[in-house]
Amino acid sequence: MGYFEQALLAAVLIGAVSGLVGTLVVLRQRTFFAQALTHATFPGAVGAAILGVSIPLGAALASVIIVGVMTMIGRVKRQGNQVASGILLTAGFALGVLLQGLNPSLPVKVDSYLVGSILTVTERDVTLVAVVLVFAVLAIVFLGKQIRFSTFDVNGFRAAGYREWPIELLTLVLITATVVTAMPAVGAILAIALIAAPAAAARLVSRTTTQMFVIAPLLGALSGLAGVLFSRSLDVAAGPAIALTAAALFLLALLMRRLVRAGGGPGPADANRTSRTSLRLKS
Repeated sequence: MGYFEQALLAAVLIGAVSGLVGTLVVLRQRTFFAQALTHATFPGAVGAAILGVSIPLGAALASVIIVGVMTMIGRVKRQGNQVASGILLTAGFALGVLLQGLNPSLPVKVDSYLVGSILTVTERDVTLVAVVLVFAVLAIVFLGKQIRFSTFDVNGFRAAGYREWPIELLTLVLITATVVTAMPAVGAILAIALIAAPAAAARLVSRTTTQMFVIAPLLGALSGLAGVLFSRSLDVAAGPAIALTAAALFLLALLMRRLVRAGGGPGPADANRTSRTSLRLKS
């Protein structure tokens, strides 16, 4: 497989897993958390480069630490997850820049992890993305009802005897894995666009959460594929091209929704609406 074909495959897989996990991010209102995580993993990548170890491993370890710190801050009285996310977004990114400045002669160009470099992804990167995608699909297939139940009616979920923390932990693990695997391709700064935009677009055109879980990864894969092709034809960086393509698809979905409503059509139902249909987990 040539480097460009490998880049296309990586972009499609990353787009698919980002769209799928992004659905959880959007429905469970974890967008700001995901954004903070994408930025705050940068010092982990820089630290790994300094120590001469695997950069994805460093980013993953940083993600675990960040999730733990955010959880502790979020439980402090009069604080919350939004406060914790905002603090760690800026502090983590600033720490990465500081470490990079203190070590100007790093053997690895960690700047590439800010905006990504899809053409330099390795077979190991592609394999890792495929593993995360399979894990995410299995999680949604086997735990989809519990995930939707806890998302739309957390009190009813608890009253039914379920514990919320395993679902929340699963969500955090999937977000973390997606961010870490997407960093080499689209970068720490732009990863949030590929996570949030396809899911937000799918939400606008879906009648049920099941449709949203199907449409979002398709839009994500399309964003990755089209972005790489655009970057090659226009001779620009692939990361920004992928992010802009995802944003354009969201705007297109928003325009379609407005046109349908203006024409008097019923339009897709809001996939996040708490209704009897949603609570029955209609598929």
